[in-house]
Amino acid sequence: MMEIPSFSCEVLYRLSNITSQEKSWKKLLDDLLAYSHKVFVVDNLAVYLTDGASDRLEVVYAKAFGRGKSGEAEVSWGEDIASQVCQEKKTICDEPPKTDNDNRLNFPLTLAMPVSPFPGQNGAVVFIRFGGPHFSDQEKIYANYLHQQINFVLQKKVLQEFSKKIKKQLGMSELQQNFINTISHELRNPLGFIKGYTTTLLREDTEWDANTQTDFLRIIDRETNHLQELIDNLLDSSRLQSGQMKFDRQIVSIEGLIRDEVSRAQINFPDLCVHFDFDASIQPIYADPNRLAQVFDNLINNSIKYAPGAEIFISVNQLNKKIIIDFRDTGPGISEKYLDQIFDRFFRDPDQSLKVHGSGLGLSICKEIIEYYSGEIIAISPPGQGLAFSIQLPVDSKK
Repeated sequence: MMEIPSFSCEVLYRLSNITSQEKSWKKLLDDLLAYSHKVFVVDNLAVYLTDGASDRLEVVYAKAFGRGKSGEAEVSWGEDIASQVCQEKKTICDEPPKTDNDNRLNFPLTLAMPVSPFPGQNGAVVFIRFGGPHFSDQEKIYANYLHQQINFVLQKKVLQEFSKKIKKQLGMSELQQNFINTISHELRNPLGFIKGYTTTLLREDTEWDANTQTDFLRIIDRETNHLQELIDNLLDSSRLQSGQMKFDRQIVSIEGLIRDEVSRAQINFPDLCVHFDFDASIQPIYADPNRLAQVFDNLINNSIKYAPGAEIFISVNQLNKKIIIDFRDTGPGISEKYLDQIFDRFFRDPDQSLKVHGSGLGLSICKEIIEYYSGEIIAISPPGQGLAFSIQLPVDSKK
């Protein structure tokens, strides 16, 4: 009978204890191998799994411990033996005879064992030593137990990823349901005004004076614009998601574009107070002026909706080959717990959703347009300091 390693009881207990902890799968593997390396010395370890779609093997985890660590990219990681193990579904130990070559990195001893975190997915754990010694029978017993613990951690990986996917799907389902409810309400609201005031104007049993008729028509015009905006946002969001949005590029002055959008907003909101701070040396960029105007218009309207009466500060600067555009208002801002959702499709601030009309699409459209040009937009809302957006756009965008 083969002798059981003397370290097995304590060490195997410690390994089992590590894998039972509630941590991310990568952290579990880090802890598992950091402890294991004290009693089972290898230079490299690689974990391979099939990707599920094409059965192609991919490295999901790799660790270099000792010899060859400084040259990780050049040394062996056991790709060939991992593929062989997956095909034959059995442990393979490859220990070629040592040559006169003094470079240990050219003399890898490999022990590879199959793993299968869930039915249909195969893989291999590959242990590598450079220059020896050979794997003893005791070490192979230990390696087998260690690889079982790694397989258990990989099962946790699958469960963690599946749990994230389910939570995301549930979240999207909830967002979509909320979106349907919101759109139903947002569509009915302007339609109700339009229908109500149109019906009132058409009544034959009542005569309205000119001022009253004008007021009614203004309300109908306002609600028609609201309805048009809602439909446009729905169409734009759909086109961006499907990649069907058309961009007509030309030379664009960011300063002029922003001033035009502010002037347009002030026609409907004469009391809107906007402060400008533009760097005189800003370069024009090559982009679609209508789409960028759409971004600026959405940000201005966002402040008007959620921070009525607040001042708006807009600055534009250039840093190397990037245009930095900062929008800031002096309104109430948004709660920190919602800040990371602000660019999600259909998201609306729960604290404001009953007070403000909207589809929850405006800011997500802004983000997708900016990212189309390899730019970036972030939101910041320090407590009591309003809501700020910072946009970075490359001057020489390739798109």
